[in-house]
Parts: sequence; structure tokens; C-alpha cells
Amino acid sequence: MSDRTQVVVIGGTSGIGRHFAQTCADEGHDVVITGRTEDRTKGIAHEIGGRTRGLALDLGEPEGITAALADVERVDWLVLSALDRDFNTVRDYRPADATRLLTVKLTGYTAVLHALAPRMTDDSAAVLLGGLASHRPYPGSTTVTTANGGVGALVRTLAVELSPIRVNALHPSIVADTPFWSDKPGAREAAQTRALTKRPVTMQDCTEAITFLLRNRAINGVNLNIDGGDVLI
Repeated sequence: MSDRTQVVVIGGTSGIGRHFAQTCADEGHDVVITGRTEDRTKGIAHEIGGRTRGLALDLGEPEGITAALADVERVDWLVLSALDRDFNTVRDYRPADATRLLTVKLTGYTAVLHALAPRMTDDSAAVLLGGLASHRPYPGSTTVTTANGGVGALVRTLAVELSPIRVNALHPSIVADTPFWSDKPGAREAAQTRALTKRPVTMQDCTEAITFLLRNRAINGVNLNIDGGDVLI
């Protein structure tokens, strides 16, 4: 078994997950990324380069997660960043879409930890990605707000049950340079204006925060907001 850090990024084909995976690969770690389709995930793993490989995994189908991760031998760092977008209001509710998102973020994340916990050591750590919609709901965020609030609760029980493995969560506000937000200047500018720092949150900010949560051995069961002070206003 390699002495290099073994990193698994669930949802590592785009956005924050991919940025973190790229950083780890550039630093010489062994990286596994997952995405929903095999061809795309393996293609992105090739683009990331280094010692990166891709596995197909759909968190919306949790029964298949254990088999999909069967050849992952060791996990030092685990990042769960996969997500589904869902604009879903109570007055015009689509239960199937809501169920899919909640399955991905709550059941799917937990099923991944169930599958990989036996391959983690006492020094391993995991970070789950939530979001500030849990604190700042907006019209249409009913399911997103619920899912992110669930992530906040989930890290506490995971930290207790998986001890001494550490489990934390990162809750970003709008991350300006992700593919989803990069073409929405109005939302990006509003988030920047609200932030006390008067600057946008970036994927680099998120990667640095994830790395902190993974490396610092005293941090456990923590929900870390990364928002430039937005929630203080």
C-alpha cells in the first residue's frame, strides 16, 4: 500500500470537488474521483492527471454504492461534494425531484461512509459539503435548505458513530467561480455585497477550508460557514 495520502472525492467531476481533487493531484496524492457516468468521470480523471482515477457512482441509487467503491483499498481523506440542484417551491411541489436531492445529500452521503469506513484509519477524516441555504432560505430552496440543514445534523452523529475518524462539514455561500454561478452576475454581486469582506467566495477558498478541516486533528463534528461574514448580517 502506498504511503501517499489516499484521497476520495465523491462528486469530483466539477465545481468545488474537482478543484479540490486537482489540488490534491498536483500535490502528488493518490486521488479517486466519482461521477455519475463512467466515460465522463474517467475522462475528467485523465484531465486532472497525476495519480487520479475515476469511478462511476450515482448517489441517487444508494443500493449500488458499496459495489461501486469495492476496489478503493484505503481512504485517508474523504470529501463528499456531490449535489443535485432543485428549485422546488411548496406551492408547486415536485416530490420526485425533492426525493432525489434528499437521497443524494443524506442517504447517499451516509451510504458512502458506510461503505468506506472499514477502509479508513484512526487518522482519517471526512468533509461533507452543505451550503448556506440552511441559514438563508430563498423562494424555491425548500429542498436545498432541508438537505443542507440535514448535513449540519448528520456530521454530528457521524462524528460520534465513526470516532476516532473525524467528520466535519463545509457550508459555502455562493461560490462565484463555480460553473453554476459564474454566469449569474446578479447573484454573485449580491453575495459579494452582503459579505463583510466585500469579496466573493471562490473555489480556492473552499479547497483551503476543506484542507484545514481534513488536516487539523482537533476539529471534529464542526459545521464551518465560509461566507465572508454573510450570516452575521
